[in-house]
Amino acid sequence: MQGDLLHLDTLKNLNRGDIWTMGSAASWAVYCAFLRMKPKSVGGNAFVAVSAVLGALVLLPVLAISLIKTGLPEWTAYTAPGFLSGLIYLVVFPSWLSYLLWNKGIAAIGATRGEIYSHLIPLSGGLFSVMFLHVTLHSYHLVSTVLILFGIALCSRASQRKVAKIERADEKVQI
Repeated sequence: MQGDLLHLDTLKNLNRGDIWTMGSAASWAVYCAFLRMKPKSVGGNAFVAVSAVLGALVLLPVLAISLIKTGLPEWTAYTAPGFLSGLIYLVVFPSWLSYLLWNKGIAAIGATRGEIYSHLIPLSGGLFSVMFLHVTLHSYHLVSTVLILFGIALCSRASQRKVAKIERADEKVQI
């Protein structure tokens, strides 16, 4: 839509990547919702492991459909050093470590305050696409950046006022 709500006709031309992106956003929302309900006694590694197993189970039908359509792939490509090093990177950094650190951050500042910063994810993705994929920067990218940063500042400011109000109330109770 390129930042223009009058371009709704572009929704007719969604491709497979767009659908996967929307599915990813929906699964992230579900993950964050369950993160709020996670008991403090459940460790970060255990929570990430259970989430990964559930995610793999959800993807099994997709794998089955793909194998039915295309058959078994040639295994030699999956034993190449480049593929294996890429797979190790994906397993360690974006799949395990990022979730572990996200959970640690949520535990430190709370789910409500932490969710504010989830809006930096598309911003960093856009920044990296400009830096590494040489995507052309347009005015709607800058408008989106300003809106995201303004929203985070606004929510953080309101959150800081709420914390200060609670601290003042605690001081009055102690006196």
